[in-house]
Amino acid sequence: MAEDSTYESMLCVKPEVHVYRIPPRASNRGYAADWKLDEPAWSGRLKITAKDKKAFIKLEDRNTELYAQAPVEQYPGITVEAVTDSSRYFVIRIEDGTRHAFIGLGFADRGDSFDFNVALQDHFWVKQEGDLAKLEASQSSAPKLDLSFKEGQTIKISIGNIKKKDVGGAKPRPLGGGLLPPPPGGKAGGGVLPPPGGLQTVPAAQPSTPLLDLGSPVAAAQPSSDMWGDFTSAGS
Repeated sequence: MAEDSTYESMLCVKPEVHVYRIPPRASNRGYAADWKLDEPAWSGRLKITAKDKKAFIKLEDRNTELYAQAPVEQYPGITVEAVTDSSRYFVIRIEDGTRHAFIGLGFADRGDSFDFNVALQDHFWVKQEGDLAKLEASQSSAPKLDLSFKEGQTIKISIGNIKKKDVGGAKPRPLGGGLLPPPPGGKAGGGVLPPPGGLQTVPAAQPSTPLLDLGSPVAAAQPSSDMWGDFTSAGS
């Protein structure tokens, strides 16, 4: 069933409040000490009612006749502001059709001013919670964004400062007896590379001259024709 917008609920009732004329100033927030607190302009009863999302501060006399009314659409706001030097006094903005004025509102008891403040805070806090609930409900009913990958869809990520690897896979190891590849900048080919680790290669053994060649005949030593020649010369 649709909500009846004409229904008005009661939030707070205080039997005694006072209204003061306030001097003009640049800001609504002022000092209650500047008011003539011992000479209120009006005294009567205060009621706070709520209709839909808006609250109303109503000032009535003893016969429930309306003296002034202040529609409140936001709290804290410009319609109701506390003074700087007391917690029992407020500045409210009353309206009468197209006209509006700022008046001072005071409570005889500090507990009444506390109830006045809490009643407005609770109403607008509940209203904010209701607005948030409606917002969440509207977001939940809205179609959700589908971020999943479709069939066959891929994603490409580009990362800088990384060298591409060879397509062929790992580099082939050098063949042979542990020879290292040529150093950078060296000429390709043209000679055998030095062995690793500073080791020197041993040259292949050269064939040595045989001490005795049995294959070739050697002339035998011929004895001297005069076996005693040396002795003969020595004797002479």
